[in-house]
Amino acid sequence: MFVHNLKYTIKTLFKNKILIFWTFAFPIILGIFFNMAFSNIEKDEVLKVFDIAVVNNEQFEHQSIYKEAIDELSKGKDKLFNVQYVKKEKADLLLDDSDVEGYIVFENNKPQVVVKENGTYQTMLKFVVNEITQNKIMVTDLSEQAIRKQMEKGNINVDTAKTVSDILNKIQNQQVKMTDISSSNLSYMQIEYYTLIAMACMYGGMLGLTAINACLANMSSKGKRISVSPNRKSTVILSAAMGSYFVSLVGLAILMLFLKFALQVDFGDNPLLVLLLAAVGNLAGISLGILIASIFRVSEGAKTGITIAVTMFLSVLSGMMGVTLKYVIDKNAPIVNLINPNNLITDGFYSLYYYNTLDRYFRDVCYLLVFVAICLIISFVSLRREKYDSI
Repeated sequence: MFVHNLKYTIKTLFKNKILIFWTFAFPIILGIFFNMAFSNIEKDEVLKVFDIAVVNNEQFEHQSIYKEAIDELSKGKDKLFNVQYVKKEKADLLLDDSDVEGYIVFENNKPQVVVKENGTYQTMLKFVVNEITQNKIMVTDLSEQAIRKQMEKGNINVDTAKTVSDILNKIQNQQVKMTDISSSNLSYMQIEYYTLIAMACMYGGMLGLTAINACLANMSSKGKRISVSPNRKSTVILSAAMGSYFVSLVGLAILMLFLKFALQVDFGDNPLLVLLLAAVGNLAGISLGILIASIFRVSEGAKTGITIAVTMFLSVLSGMMGVTLKYVIDKNAPIVNLINPNNLITDGFYSLYYYNTLDRYFRDVCYLLVFVAICLIISFVSLRREKYDSI
């Protein structure tokens, strides 16, 4: 009976053209619209190589660490800026004419960043100078410690230059070089695509809702037959839920393949974890549909409307209509994001792509599983208590 009803559910759902359109075709169409709307914005947001100047005075000549760092960041295909070494008067003239975003000048052996206005590139220039300053302080402190240790051991002929060089090499090997990955870090489209996948997962709830409705005596003729048959109701409902989950997974797989190969969406370097998150997220959508089918005593059309409304509302909160809203909620009401399955799915993909650790990813997966468990427990209790005076 289980296998028979499973096959029957799958065939019935695939033959429902309207349902297949909303769960299979609609997310793909929305993805195409996202690509058309945001692709040009994405190109404009990529950081470009910008121009700076350095005042080449006597003090700068003695700043070997700054000279090497600036030279490193101004060459190669991943260079951050173009640099000109000029006198102070020339630097002021270049800045006044907006030929450079800012310039660096050493006064009292300390670097000063001079800018005409505040902006992204000016902030980056200040950040670079601050980082070099911190590295210089680190090198000085470590060198002094290394030299002191050597002298305490009785080695009075310490090669200071070699000691400093060794420390510099160690720091360079341990630290990450600054490269332009702004096309990823300033990506609006990544978040939009992740919210699209989350929406598709939760849209699977309509499949779960339809499958469960078919097993309820007050919703369909099939449900009436199931209610008076000797078969275990739990077996029939479980097979219907699994059938809807399988169909929903097929639709989600098609969407993700389309995003990956047609729209070139980057999901990171952990495909197995991506698939796990998608599968758990899809299960959350099915569970939501089963919950709505179980607890609401309204028509099938009304239940479908509730499912769509809840899904879209949760999608908006997770950042589909603007990434800013997601961050505002995360800052001011983080509990909302922790109980929003759409946000948990979006955040899981986001953490896989942007973070080096998996702590946040597994937190999202665990919360999704808790959401699934709560929905299924409530649904199970509700369906067990369901009784009819007449059929």
